[in-house]
Amino acid sequence: MSVEPFAAVDVIAAKRDRHALTDAQIDWVVDAYTRGVVADEQMSALAMAILLNGMTTGEIARWTDAMIASGERMSWTRLSRPTADKHSTGGVGDKITLPLAPLVAACGVAVPQLSGRGLGHTGGTLDKMESIPGWRASLTNDEMFAVLESTGAVICAAGSGLAPADKKLYALRDVTGTVPAIPLIASSIMSKKIAEGTGSLVLDVKTGNGAFMTEPERARELARTMVDLGHAAGVRTVALVTAMDVPLGRTAGNALEVRESVEVLAGGGPADVVELTLRLAEEMLTLAGTRTKDPADALRDGSAMDVWRRMVRAQGGDPEAPLPTAAHVHEVVADADGVLTHLDAIAVGLAAWRLGAGRARQGEPVQAAAGVEWFARPGDVVRRGQPVLALHTDTPERIPSALQALAGGWGVGAEARPTLPLILDRID
Repeated sequence: MSVEPFAAVDVIAAKRDRHALTDAQIDWVVDAYTRGVVADEQMSALAMAILLNGMTTGEIARWTDAMIASGERMSWTRLSRPTADKHSTGGVGDKITLPLAPLVAACGVAVPQLSGRGLGHTGGTLDKMESIPGWRASLTNDEMFAVLESTGAVICAAGSGLAPADKKLYALRDVTGTVPAIPLIASSIMSKKIAEGTGSLVLDVKTGNGAFMTEPERARELARTMVDLGHAAGVRTVALVTAMDVPLGRTAGNALEVRESVEVLAGGGPADVVELTLRLAEEMLTLAGTRTKDPADALRDGSAMDVWRRMVRAQGGDPEAPLPTAAHVHEVVADADGVLTHLDAIAVGLAAWRLGAGRARQGEPVQAAAGVEWFARPGDVVRRGQPVLALHTDTPERIPSALQALAGGWGVGAEARPTLPLILDRID
């Protein structure tokens, strides 16, 4: 039986007393937790100490490296073109990955988009894609490479071999009140993205009431931390800080968001979704250092849609099949003439979740057709009796709790409340 070089209680006490952890302490505690030597209650105490006392830039970089070292590192160097990836911190109606991956691929850069599932009020990319009949999220590394080489883009589940320390720590943070710790958020996201092996990375850090980082300054701090981690690891990295006080586009839900994404790829779709998709595409192509065409042209000429169809088919899906529709649709109408004063992202997200579009704990099933659709945005004129929102669900008994979530989350009056600009900042 080998003797451990440190005692967990000493590492916890060091961070409790506001000391910087040494490289050796960090390497050991992450590895020992992954091996089960450090108990959950000990890592919980350390996570809380990190939340309260923070970490230096050096500590965060070393913690991220230790998370990466807990598993495998992927490489895309065999591909015939450079790679770029995008990560969003999550929001309501944030379907950007779906049109973005094929769009960037249509412009000459490969996009290995290893994605996750939703938890709480923010939707998961894989849950959205799984509303397409036949589509499968789980691919082997060889299948992933084959889809990427043949179509230019892949959206699939990250393998269990990538940063397993993060998977274990993420679940622990979720139940111990330590999710908001910026060092742990940044290292969680960046350990997986760096381990995925992409050459360049664009981060979409959301802020506003429907985002994880509600305050813009906190969002900027997280963005700066993650960009610095990317640079330190040799990954070309840029972050945009973007608005999530109003939900993106016109839908929040799984099949609903796929439908909207296809509209964008067809040259239409909501203006905010199109604007953010094109801006992120520009950033990804610039970082990758190559482009075969302009992203706006790829939307107009159908080449991005062609990549989407090939990508969906390559993963067993039928891009022409009808998407699931809800058995019940409940319309919410305006009770007066005026303008839509506000539409809170958090209220819409919670309503979609309660309708069945999201899950309360890992592993729960979701309804493909459930979600919320809205027909006006803040500042739009509405008339009494006009539908403002539509609630979609297969289980109508969920509708009252969804309506409760929306109470106060929208209104009609004389003028709209101020909203954040779509893109607040760029950090490189």
